[in-house]
Amino acid sequence: MSKPDFTNDDRFDGLYVNIANQTQGIEPLLDTVFSFLRRKSDFFNGPPGSGENGTENAINTVNAVLQKHADIYLKDKKKREDEIAKREEIKRKEKEKEEAAAAKKKQEMEMKNQPEEDGIIELDADGGFDISQVAEDTKPSVKVEKSEAASNDVCKPAPPNKESGEEDEEEDDTPPPVGNGGTVDGKYVWTQTLQELIINIPLPDNTRGKDVNVTMKKNHLKVGLKNQKDLIVNDDLTNTIIVDDSFWTIEDGNRLVLTFTKLNQMEWWPAVCKSDPKINIQKVQPENSQLSDLDGETRQTVEKMMYDQRQKAMGLPTADEQKKNDILEKFKSQHPEMDFSNCKVNM
Repeated sequence: MSKPDFTNDDRFDGLYVNIANQTQGIEPLLDTVFSFLRRKSDFFNGPPGSGENGTENAINTVNAVLQKHADIYLKDKKKREDEIAKREEIKRKEKEKEEAAAAKKKQEMEMKNQPEEDGIIELDADGGFDISQVAEDTKPSVKVEKSEAASNDVCKPAPPNKESGEEDEEEDDTPPPVGNGGTVDGKYVWTQTLQELIINIPLPDNTRGKDVNVTMKKNHLKVGLKNQKDLIVNDDLTNTIIVDDSFWTIEDGNRLVLTFTKLNQMEWWPAVCKSDPKINIQKVQPENSQLSDLDGETRQTVEKMMYDQRQKAMGLPTADEQKKNDILEKFKSQHPEMDFSNCKVNM
């Protein structure tokens, strides 16, 4: 019959917890154990026949049991440390995997944002080709033959061509808007450039900055005086602004000046707020600008616009349309086995 194993027996835990709470210490706890053995048993006499070696045998027994539990503790400790190290290694590998995936995704996004030479052409349900979405987001590098006037000044956009068969619209004799802006009666006067929009709001004399409430959001404007219940302006903006680059000041103590930086700096606003009367942006007279004064991206965009205007005037394809045609021709040459007789190209 095997000897029972009490090394992990938890049946007496409650009893020992109670004793430990009362003795409040390891040595007092052990004192109670050996006091019990000394007073209520012949433990220190040793087994029968031990003679004078009984007490020595008792000490050796205590040391053997103590060493056994010390070995168990060290083994469990090593196991816990190994498990912790294993979990840390798993976490480290997962983190490396996540970082590698994030780096790969970033690289793919960077590659996606770069202009591509080849587009993708998809077959329509009826067998034709629709390449209307090919390379829409790319900005083709267009070689523009600039005349002397085009190289010096940014031209005003040409009026849209009228389609054949359309009746001539009545000519607009109204003068160009002053400052390319307008007046909203009882509220403000505004002007604009391609980059900025400036609003002048009249205020009572001796008005200070702490007397006004101004809230500028990317698509909304709210202006009011703290001592007045009704707001001067509380409306959605016609287009989007860059809030961090926009600001307001009080000038001469009687005028609030708001300066908006446009998000799209290649368009004219027909009005400040959506409920305002709109100006005719075809009448806008942009300030003269040297192409050499523009940054690279803006200059490329302006040159492309000028090129497209000349192409349309001559009935020729624009840069984007020409690029789509080139992609289709390249696709045809790569797939001579396919029939393109019913090919539909949406421009």
